[in-house]
This record gives sequence, structure tokens and C-alpha cells, in this order.
Amino acid sequence: MFPDDLPLDSTLSEDHGDARRVAYGYVEDAFAEAQQDGLDSDALAHAALFAAFRTLVETYGEEASAVFAEALPDKIRSGAFSSGTRH
Repeated sequence: MFPDDLPLDSTLSEDHGDARRVAYGYVEDAFAEAQQDGLDSDALAHAALFAAFRTLVETYGEEASAVFAEALPDKIRSGAFSSGTRH
């Protein structure tokens, strides 16, 4: 229902993709800073996922967020989130 790089709200403009790239840069920076402070990357990843899904549910509701989440296993398996070598 939701293609890989489209927001849950299909009425948003294409400029939203640029905002996502900028936002991703902020998240990467936050991860790097937290790791420099000694925070375990696994704990940070879990907290980030929780925060992200909480925001999605608050913004789009439980059902739309669940539909979005249902597509994640196939995306993960196909390498959509992989960088470098695949396991």
C-alpha cells in the first residue's frame, strides 16, 4: 500500500523526500553522538524504533502504522536497510 520512499500521507509534496533526507542526517548524527557517549548502539536502535513508531501512530493512527509495519519484513529481507555486505 505504501511504496518504499513515500510518506504514509500521499498528499504530501515531493519536497517531503528532501526533508526526510535531512532528518535522516540528524538521526545519524544523534546515533554517532550517543555512541561517542558510550551508549550501546542496540539500545539506541530500539529506542529510536519505539520513538518512530510512537510518532507514526500519533500521526497516522494504529491501523495505517500497522499496515506500514507489515511491509517491513520484506523490505529488510530484500536489503532496503542494508549498507555494505549482506548477511
